[in-house]
Amino acid sequence: MSPVKRQSIWSIYAWCRRTDELVDGPASALTTPETLDLWEQQLESIFAGCPLENYDVALVDTLQRFPMDIQPFRDMIAGQRMDLYRSRYETFEDLYLYCYRVAGTVGLMSTAIMGVDSTIYTAPWQQNKQPYLPIEEAIALGIANQLTNILRGCGRRC
Repeated sequence: MSPVKRQSIWSIYAWCRRTDELVDGPASALTTPETLDLWEQQLESIFAGCPLENYDVALVDTLQRFPMDIQPFRDMIAGQRMDLYRSRYETFEDLYLYCYRVAGTVGLMSTAIMGVDSTIYTAPWQQNKQPYLPIEEAIALGIANQLTNILRGCGRRC
């Protein structure tokens, strides 16, 4: 990856890590729904181009270089809200939703930066086609990684 793309992926990683630390980090016992409400307000500030903390500056820069939708970020915060109240899920559909929110979203966030190889669209007969965007695949990769992480954790605790 180019230095700009590396830095941009790092800014997403840093935001995701800080978000996860709210419910899984050393101070997680102090996290409330209101904490996550404030975090979501801070996210809105980032997307408005008004960083509140030093780490936010990097994400603002990323958004200027690689425009993306705020919804995957909001969805990740919704996953952290799920972490406040649950650690087990009755159905696979509930677990899948959780995995989408806390990991599938990372795939969506990264897609704008990683890009798509469009060299196959350079042939004259392909030039009018829109490049295929692997959105579902990005989500599936994140979910698979989260399920693997959960299974690895079960092996240690069970």
